Amino acid sequence: MGRRILISWLLAAAALAATPARADMPYSGMAVTVQSTTDGKPLAIPATLLKPDGAGPFPAIVIMHDCSGLGAHSSGSPGRWGHMLAAQGYVVIIPDSFLPRGFGDGVCMVTTAGPALRTTFPVQRVIDAHAALDYLRGLSYVDGVHIGIMGGSHGGSTTLATLVDAPNPLMPPDAPRGAGFAAGIALYPGCGAAYGGWSVERQWGTRGPMIGSAGVYKPSAPLLILVGEKDDWTPAADCQALAEHAQAAGYPVTVKIYPGAYHSFDSANPPRYLDDRRNANKRDGHGATTGGDPKAWADAIEQVKNFFGRYLRPETTATP
Repeated sequence: MGRRILISWLLAAAALAATPARADMPYSGMAVTVQSTTDGKPLAIPATLLKPDGAGPFPAIVIMHDCSGLGAHSSGSPGRWGHMLAAQGYVVIIPDSFLPRGFGDGVCMVTTAGPALRTTFPVQRVIDAHAALDYLRGLSYVDGVHIGIMGGSHGGSTTLATLVDAPNPLMPPDAPRGAGFAAGIALYPGCGAAYGGWSVERQWGTRGPMIGSAGVYKPSAPLLILVGEKDDWTPAADCQALAEHAQAAGYPVTVKIYPGAYHSFDSANPPRYLDDRRNANKRDGHGATTGGDPKAWADAIEQVKNFFGRYLRPETTATP
């Protein structure tokens, strides 16, 4: 990791660690490093680790950030979820996939699709997710059998790509196909993309709304998808179709659609249209509406608690 990147990461980690004065972020984050790869070469991924009080062993969750990354322009969503889950008794790790690859400010508005940007795609971030999983399993206070994964938007798509029971061309041929994670939650993910046997057709080739699909999304663990009805960046209809095909084939995929909610319904900001966002669902390739929805956010907290409680804490009783 270069000196400038290292300094940027240390500053970001210090900022996250300095948040315990906030009621919704009571835990001090510890800066750690997980070992991943890019283009087959070793890459150190900085991460923030949150640990509940006590000796454990605790169930754990890997949180994959959205397209805004974890730097100065981060949405803040990974941190809010991380602190909430740590308060529920989970060890949480939040790896930064973008900073060591040269995109510390995120990729939401990047318009040039060069080789460097390719290394930030969800299929690449699957390796980071497994690196974080391996790191957690090396901690004496983590229950290595009960580790989940979750993420929003770009991180939600990464969650889908991580759980799919299909070969990942960027991982070793003998690597387990999606194995290892006991459950996953994808918040407003891009369901209109190819994941293993699931593929889609768009109106204008690689752009526009999804007009057809083929195959089945086959996850290796139970999956919950939460998405807003009015999401014009990662449409709810795409996730509904993915879930219905998976369910019909007997796979444990559940989707909940929030009426009136937009993309990033867990945001602290009000809804607004941002013309500079990259958006494959638009013919011109840009523009999306993002913003919080208090009712959806409140329900999502309960959905996340109950879902992970059911699959990562089997000794407890979670509300159905």
